[in-house]
Amino acid sequence: MPETYHHADLSIDQQHALLTAARTLQDRFSGTFSTETIERFLHTSYDQFAEKAAVPTFLPLLAERFARQRLTALAKVEGGADDGRPIVLFLCVHNAGRSQMAMGFFQHLAGEGAVAWSGGSEFASEINPAAVASMAERGIDISAEFPKPWTEEIIRAADVVVTMGCGDACPIYPGKRYLDWELDDPAGKTVEDVRPIRDEIERRVRALLTELNVTVS
Repeated sequence: MPETYHHADLSIDQQHALLTAARTLQDRFSGTFSTETIERFLHTSYDQFAEKAAVPTFLPLLAERFARQRLTALAKVEGGADDGRPIVLFLCVHNAGRSQMAMGFFQHLAGEGAVAWSGGSEFASEINPAAVASMAERGIDISAEFPKPWTEEIIRAADVVVTMGCGDACPIYPGKRYLDWELDDPAGKTVEDVRPIRDEIERRVRALLTELNVTVS
């Protein structure tokens, strides 16, 4: 691994996990991106999460998952990979509540017919427990998701960008389709208070899928 991406503060186990993640990504994107590009995306992703993490145990896994998404987006932007499915990006401030619930509904309803991503302008360290609980009531498990930032290639790869309360912090790219959903922020609310927000998000996601001609599973 290039010295540029060496993290002296990592434990042996974490360094090994990053090496394993790099190999996994190289297998996935072999022939599309160089080893240097893959490692750069992996390690910059790691650095972004390291700033927020109180416990670093799962950082290599989070970095691998986010780097995979970023590289998938870059492949589409550069014309190397586009399977024709619409990509919708849900953005809010912390990527801990509204955007996570929207992505959960979208993935659940669209199945393999479309792709959903999410991000935040000031992403949190964990998902709102009330959002997780309210989605579980609908049979949708978002507990394995994690707040993440957005990056240029992810925004450029999206066909539709749905913003939810991030205001001027939301990135604007000419020619991109934007939808602004005004929804209450579930931060600090109880599960009971989050339910109406959840239900409104589901209604809007269903309407969006209809607009995109995606069959609801």
